[in-house]
Amino acid sequence: MDLFQLREQFSKDGIMMCFNGPFSHSIIEELGTAIKNHLANENIARVAVQDVFAAYIEMTQNARNYLTKRDIPTGDTGSATIMIAKKDDVYVVTSGNVVLRNDITELTSRIDDINLLDQESLKKEIRRQLRSELPPGSLGAGIGLMEMAKRSGFGLEYSIRDIDDRFSFFTLRVQIQQA
Repeated sequence: MDLFQLREQFSKDGIMMCFNGPFSHSIIEELGTAIKNHLANENIARVAVQDVFAAYIEMTQNARNYLTKRDIPTGDTGSATIMIAKKDDVYVVTSGNVVLRNDITELTSRIDDINLLDQESLKKEIRRQLRSELPPGSLGAGIGLMEMAKRSGFGLEYSIRDIDDRFSFFTLRVQIQQA
């Protein structure tokens, strides 16, 4: 691999940060601190810094929690990828990790439902979910996904690439307008 060529591609694509590997609490925290500092030095609105940081935290924790909860082994399968890029006045936070193919329908349905909600409906649904109990075995309440959609205003984008008969690679993307 030509690292210079990779660096040039990152610059061309506006990629500010990319990490690929297992997410531990310490890695999430250290990268989060670096991201906050980098964004703060760019003199962007504080709200945009908070929104990008919140999306980063939510995505990394979702990936880490999912891989742990589903006992997906470490290594290539148990790793995740996070990337933050900037195109014009929009920050793009993207994460990807392996998911069990059996979980795809529930996950994509939840995101599709969230994308149908307007800002006011998102706020109401977040409040409702905060008061509810999770059913046993669920993937979560989806509050973090709703928060990202609310902060974004563009909705949540996802893609799925089948790996084999058991696993797929799930990519989630959120765009955040620089205020």
